[in-house]
Amino acid sequence: MKNILIVTLLCFNVLLFAKENESGNLIPDLKIKLLNGKTTSIYDLLEDGPLMIDFWATWCKPCKLVMKHLDTYHQTYSENGFKVLMINQDTPRSIGKVKSFIRSKNHQFIVALDPNQKIAKKLNGLIMPTLILVAQDGTIKWRHQGYMPGEEVEIENQIKEILGLNTEAESKDS
Repeated sequence: MKNILIVTLLCFNVLLFAKENESGNLIPDLKIKLLNGKTTSIYDLLEDGPLMIDFWATWCKPCKLVMKHLDTYHQTYSENGFKVLMINQDTPRSIGKVKSFIRSKNHQFIVALDPNQKIAKKLNGLIMPTLILVAQDGTIKWRHQGYMPGEEVEIENQIKEILGLNTEAESKDS
């Protein structure tokens, strides 16, 4: 009886873990409050193409490091319909820092506010940074938590893959 209970718990944990981390799940169409005061939804942002969602905070150093790369990708691949949505996790008390921080860096990506972490909880984005790459049909294609210098190469490769883009060097190697 004890073994059956242990096996059952292990199976439950495996299924739970697989569900949270499995690519191919549809992302829920959540309403999002933008830094400019407007409201949109994830599916509205997916109308033109895929979307990279990143959870961040002004106090998070790895978030700031990956941010410059995400802004570059947002600008570089926008002609392919690609967008980056940065969902800020600062508390309601420190939310005022967000606008000045974004302005000071002149970032062009889309910035949303989630001061009570409702969106982060629904999308399992409580570890920062958490990147979620979503295909235009709403399918989660890739998820990554944390950031270390050098990982921007993998991030860009995932973006290129979802957009169906290959560089000449990659094509020659194939």
